[in-house]
Amino acid sequence: MRIGLLTEGGYPYVSGDAGLWCDRLVRRLGQHEFEVYALSRAEHQEESGWIELPPQVSRVRTAPLWTAEDDGVTYGRRARRRFAEFHGELVAALCEGEPPAAADPSGAGSAAQADRFANALYGLAELARDEGGLVGALRSESAVRTLERACRAPGALRTAREARVPDLLAVSAHLEHALRPLSLDWYEDALGDGGEGLGSVDLCHATSGGTAALPGLLARHFFDVPLLVTEYGVRLRTHYLSSGSGTSPTGSGSPSSAEAAPAVRALLAAFHGRLAAEVYRQAACITPGNTHARRWQERCGADRAKLRTVYPGMEASRFAEVGDSPDAADPHTLVWVGRVEPAKDLVSLLHAFAEVRKEEPRTRLRIVGAAAGAEGRAYLGHCRMLAAQLFPDEADGPHAVGDNPVSFEEIGGPEAPSLAEAYAAGAVVVLSSVVEGFPVGLVEAMFCGRATVSTDVGAVVEAIGGTGLVVPPRNPRALAEACVALLRDPERRARLGAAARARALELFTVEQNVAAFHDIYLELVSQAPVSRFVFDDDGDPRPFAVPAEARLPGLWTTPGARVGTGRGPGWAAGPPVRGTSPVAATEGAR
Repeated sequence: MRIGLLTEGGYPYVSGDAGLWCDRLVRRLGQHEFEVYALSRAEHQEESGWIELPPQVSRVRTAPLWTAEDDGVTYGRRARRRFAEFHGELVAALCEGEPPAAADPSGAGSAAQADRFANALYGLAELARDEGGLVGALRSESAVRTLERACRAPGALRTAREARVPDLLAVSAHLEHALRPLSLDWYEDALGDGGEGLGSVDLCHATSGGTAALPGLLARHFFDVPLLVTEYGVRLRTHYLSSGSGTSPTGSGSPSSAEAAPAVRALLAAFHGRLAAEVYRQAACITPGNTHARRWQERCGADRAKLRTVYPGMEASRFAEVGDSPDAADPHTLVWVGRVEPAKDLVSLLHAFAEVRKEEPRTRLRIVGAAAGAEGRAYLGHCRMLAAQLFPDEADGPHAVGDNPVSFEEIGGPEAPSLAEAYAAGAVVVLSSVVEGFPVGLVEAMFCGRATVSTDVGAVVEAIGGTGLVVPPRNPRALAEACVALLRDPERRARLGAAARARALELFTVEQNVAAFHDIYLELVSQAPVSRFVFDDDGDPRPFAVPAEARLPGLWTTPGARVGTGRGPGWAAGPPVRGTSPVAATEGAR
């Protein structure tokens, strides 16, 4: 089958987020044909190029989210009227408050608001398809005035009514940025263009929610292509959390939620909430990466019947050697591995380690990881100073060089050449985060057969499943007590490490991940309406759109068959076209 893989700031870019699991998925499902539709987040990401693509990637189409020149489209009177109608409905749906449960126990009011938002969104998409784009219209003065009228309308949110001109401009800029995928030329009818757009795929797989899923929504709207949404981190949750980070989750250059006025925050939250609800409503299947993400999706309107948890897959072979020899670890060393940033709460870890040293003076702490951006570098500097204050260099005599029990290292250095060797260095691996999604580092430690001490955040409890110790976040004393308990009990460490490794091998391998998506692909396509018409050499339709052999591994083509796409018989819309034979990817990596 042909899969349209929808990414935002990820695969196939070298510097993309979540590119690794996408690459593993594509390479291991070689019996399918993949078309990648990638949205880039920054200029440097495009300049860094692509990773080397496997032959089953038949096409790559890219579009930037970080910039959009004015499309130069001039609307006629009828188009301007259509835009004013759809844009007005969209912003009105954002400005309206949710009806109280007591006043609307049936939930009909919320459903009507969701329909109003969806109809406006698809109306704008159809306008962009007919006229050639929305960028200029969404940036126009009339768009800002429409937003102002919606904010001032009776029944609008109180915070929306307080919006000032700068707030209206900020919201309009954010909406234009978020709706840029509506103006792309990815939504051609496959019958008319030879299979160049999303209308020619059997299934759209969005690798995250939010903006990345918008092309899948339009493929579902225009062509009835089933949509699969995978979220290892819920985008709406990321947007809400960004209100305390000072950064825009979209990278749009618009004011971040932390810097924005209450009116801006309220309207943007309403937009992302409505978009998430529509994505979940139209998706044929939603695959959260853990129960923590699943709960968020349910709160945002996802139907529980559509949800199917698929854990991230990791290469267990990278850690096999360490996992086979757990006794090689230093029994007096604690290890922390990850990206250095404030959410990891290394300050609490250092204070906890000070308590550990009082009970076990020989213990050492190795902090292995690189700083994440400018904020991470500043945080790393703060942690180094704190370590120097808490643990003055220890020396055996007045003429000896001191040795600090806390070391800061990076992967690839002389003491930690590889990730596996970093985990192998310690008997106990510690996670001290205050915010965490799916704890990848914790699962890596489990593959290495290491006992773990973790804070109870995100999907930590779900990942370890009783094979490690869990303490409350921001509690250095509890963290220290758990570490001391494991340092003093080698037999317990060995039992927990063995159980952790067995759990990781059962649930979190690449093989488990790929097998789950393979089954989901087949299930969704088998349940979707037939959108292809297969013809023989005489132009007569064949009885089956997909031959039975397609369920077997390998690329199958039917000699002499020609494939078209449409909503009716092929001869009613034009001559049949070829569309199933793989075509060359866009020159591989740039």
